[in-house]
Amino acid sequence: MIIDLTRFLAGERKHWTELEATLDRIDRNPDQRMELADLLKFHELYERASADLAKIETFSSEPEIRRYLEGLVARAYGEIHETREKHPRLNPWRWFVATFPQTFRRHLGPFWLSLAVTIAGCVFGGVAIRIDPEAKQVIMPFQGLKDDPSERVRREESAKEDKLTGQKSTFAAQLMTHNTQVAIFTMALGITWGAGTTITLFYNGVILGAVAVDYVYAGQARFLLGWLLPHGAIEIPAILLGGQAGFLLASALIGWGSRKSRRQRLREIAPDLTTIIFGAGVLLIWAGIVESFLSQYHQPVIPYALKIAFGAAELVALTLFLARSGPASEKRAE
Repeated sequence: MIIDLTRFLAGERKHWTELEATLDRIDRNPDQRMELADLLKFHELYERASADLAKIETFSSEPEIRRYLEGLVARAYGEIHETREKHPRLNPWRWFVATFPQTFRRHLGPFWLSLAVTIAGCVFGGVAIRIDPEAKQVIMPFQGLKDDPSERVRREESAKEDKLTGQKSTFAAQLMTHNTQVAIFTMALGITWGAGTTITLFYNGVILGAVAVDYVYAGQARFLLGWLLPHGAIEIPAILLGGQAGFLLASALIGWGSRKSRRQRLREIAPDLTTIIFGAGVLLIWAGIVESFLSQYHQPVIPYALKIAFGAAELVALTLFLARSGPASEKRAE
């Protein structure tokens, strides 16, 4: 084949440069999806470069151009025939607003079970307190809840000093750490085929039900809502998410009606377990901040009506977020 090398290089170099620029863009952003027209253009440039390589090989005096084209064609070939699964970079915002709620909705069964167990515990705790008021000394986890509700309310409302002065951030961090540990522990107990998760959720429900009944029957329902709702509207659902993850883990271990091996089932649900528990952790960070900077301050410092309205708004927002955020038709982010 006889060609005019100078004219050949002048006419083809722009196509090589375009192919190289396309490959560089792919290297910089491997997650980006190319449109059909761009894919066709990319393939055309690859075929053209391959044909040019075949032509330039007849010129032994141009080894640098030949090596350049060989490298360019090899890169393009590798991109076109790549078969390995590519994992996009993590986008934290997209993960939280799309992947997390979508994952939650895919496993609603374990969540409803988590909620049902907690409600059963609430009923048990409330009934126990009404039948035997002395049971409070056994049920309540710390001394402040064992006191008379009216006396505690009087003490809190008449306090003249900020008991958390200089300690709000530390207290918030302690709350975040403790509650996140509870959520993770609740999930991890799914390894007991769900028995440990059930016990933990039931016990949390017992405490919650006992506290609620104790304060309501003491005529302190408004204080109770103003105290618990601002942070509890987020914290309690986050613990329920830990229970959801625990029951999901238990379901994979038991494998009702599944022909897959236990290892396969655990491998399949591992990303969803991680997503749910990390999502719960993010919610608990917010709950810790709210509890430290808002929930611990009562009327007259902050009106109960304002705190209750804030907590109710949080609960509505969280419900809408988990139920609606992230298009239902969108596939799980890889």
